[in-house]
Amino acid sequence: MDLLDWIERHAGFTPEKTAIRFAGADLSYRAFHGLCLRMAGLLEAELGIGRGDRVALLGANSPDLLALFFACSRLGAIFVPLNWRLAAPEVKTLLADCRPKALFVEAEFQPVIDALGADPVPPRTVAMGTPLAQRLAAIAPTAIRRGGPDDAQLICYTSGTTGAPKGAMLSQNSFVFNAIHSTHLNDLRTGDTVLSTLPMFHVGGLNIQSLPALHAGARLILHPRFDPDAFLDAVERERPDLTLVVPAQLTALFNHPRWDKADLSSLRRIGIGSTLVPEALFKPMQARGLDMVQVYGLTETSPIATYQTPEMARRKPTSAGRAALHCEIRVVDEAGADRATGVSGEILVRGPNVMMGYWNQPEASAEVLTDGWFHTGDIGHFDDEGILVVDDRKKDMIISGGENIYPAALEQILAECGDIAESAVVGRADERWGEVAVAVVVPKPGRVLDPARVSALFQDRVARYKHPRDVVFVDRLPRNAMGKVVKADVRKMVSRENKS
Repeated sequence: MDLLDWIERHAGFTPEKTAIRFAGADLSYRAFHGLCLRMAGLLEAELGIGRGDRVALLGANSPDLLALFFACSRLGAIFVPLNWRLAAPEVKTLLADCRPKALFVEAEFQPVIDALGADPVPPRTVAMGTPLAQRLAAIAPTAIRRGGPDDAQLICYTSGTTGAPKGAMLSQNSFVFNAIHSTHLNDLRTGDTVLSTLPMFHVGGLNIQSLPALHAGARLILHPRFDPDAFLDAVERERPDLTLVVPAQLTALFNHPRWDKADLSSLRRIGIGSTLVPEALFKPMQARGLDMVQVYGLTETSPIATYQTPEMARRKPTSAGRAALHCEIRVVDEAGADRATGVSGEILVRGPNVMMGYWNQPEASAEVLTDGWFHTGDIGHFDDEGILVVDDRKKDMIISGGENIYPAALEQILAECGDIAESAVVGRADERWGEVAVAVVVPKPGRVLDPARVSALFQDRVARYKHPRDVVFVDRLPRNAMGKVVKADVRKMVSRENKS
């Protein structure tokens, strides 16, 4: 079997039931199944896509994105959703790494592709929207079944602490077990309506609720991207049972003039993740009588590894919960020995949801995968009830508005400036975004720099959300006895600067 069988089965059981509601239109399970088969026909007959070939997409959430995902599973091809917030050089790096045989591009993002030049843009580029719809209308549904549970289904890029992009490969089987985890996490039912607004180039937006909703035969309300007004409209009019948010979305909702009076009573459960979630974000939800539960995981774990129950969230809102049904969790010391209760160490995850490895990076894969255990690089401990508490994310990574920012990549750009002697990029707490990047810069003797000039170094080099929101000038960076910059001390400097 392949993942498209999910849709095929529901098309048989409940053919006229709405699978996806998008832009005010309903797509039934029968119609969506037909769309997936025609998409597979397009991939195979016109684009020559076969087993193991990569198919990339640069576009916002849409039924076509999901149809392409399922079409790839039928053919045994590998789907590569690209982050549309990236700058052109960053997109070029990812394309050069995965070398897709076809690239689907939404019109809004075509200028990014046009800026890349001839290489490494694949020879078969497909315009989405009306041109794609016209091509699909003339395509016969494929009858070919080539994919299976052990095939790689997705490459999702994550940079890790080094800033170098790594493509985490997830198998079709990992999506099956992640759907099982989501069903338990969300008490997901066939009769549910799920509101999805997070971008599906992240496994969180794709895989915590959206794909599991289709696995369950539920109704998925899909937004191209998050907008507070559209979110509140959908909750009040469509009456969803479930939704998923990141802290930056919650902050936007809490600050929205409609928040206090919006009717949110249909929401049975709200998932939240992507970063350590402060207790302050739970209180407004609980005051409205809403159950919000925290999910812990990473791209490499599909992502669901641990989660809370509503009861657990009410008692211990900042905990990460317990291991998912088919997951094992350990907390270990530097030698790999299990830590005692209450003692912090590195969090390890093992289960069928863990990635196959990093695309074309066997050494990096071997560094983080040992006997099936994925070494997260995150620090945590088990409390006296056996509940996991995450103490810190990867020590240098910044999570801003649900997006990962890797300081090493930004520091490389700063190092190219001839007027900068040394620099460090760290996170600073921010009410709206959770964290923002701040550049701490030491000018070379006799050189004059200002924040605007430093900020300009990032223009058209990296996505806007990665740009440092502040530049702090110092005489020197704090270093340890080995000469390494002490990021903890830099973060303290930035925090003091913010208060002054």
